[in-house]
Amino acid sequence: MDASHVRKVLCWLLLIAFPVSLMAADVTPAMLYAKGAAWINGASVPDSSAVFPGDLVQTTPESTVNINATGSRILVLSDSLVKFEGEAVGLEHGTVRVVTSKGMRTQAGDVKVTPLSSDWTEFDVADTDGTVQIIARKGDLRVDDGKQTSTLAQGQQTTRDESQDPNKKKKRRGGAAVAATGSIMNSTGAILVGAGAITGVAVWVYTRGDDPISPTR
Repeated sequence: MDASHVRKVLCWLLLIAFPVSLMAADVTPAMLYAKGAAWINGASVPDSSAVFPGDLVQTTPESTVNINATGSRILVLSDSLVKFEGEAVGLEHGTVRVVTSKGMRTQAGDVKVTPLSSDWTEFDVADTDGTVQIIARKGDLRVDDGKQTSTLAQGQQTTRDESQDPNKKKKRRGGAAVAATGSIMNSTGAILVGAGAITGVAVWVYTRGDDPISPTR
């Protein structure tokens, strides 16, 4: 391979690798700690693992998961399925308890739950068969169900329908196969691995440029 061809290949590889790496560098992963069997994107996880925005986290009826992010802690209770979004949690079914000083919000269907202040706030959100229950344990919350927005004061609780549209039906997704619907290649961790692989190939190609490694090659 001549030098000009090598340089062209290297340039194209770096153009692909660097934007992906820069995008991924802005994402700070959270740490997940599991008690019992749990899955991330359909793959069984050990006792601890990094979790990235977009990852699906699932517990069994006998397990729980703690997710520690900057300024927030999320307890995913048993038999739950959530989508971690970095600054938010999407609750598919089950129960989560959120403790945050970063205003981390939770959404179950059309129902959005958001802390009203940047002080430490603790609240529970449970989604069972299309009914969402919210408990404000510490601090006040804003609850938006798609039709109206109200304030839930500390110490109070309320329920909302997951969707105000009667044509929308709750589809409870359970079992290990559910989490498998989220591709592991969608996670930022996979993006980082891919970027590193591309850069590695680029370096390998460049080192095989003008000068052969041995007289026979």
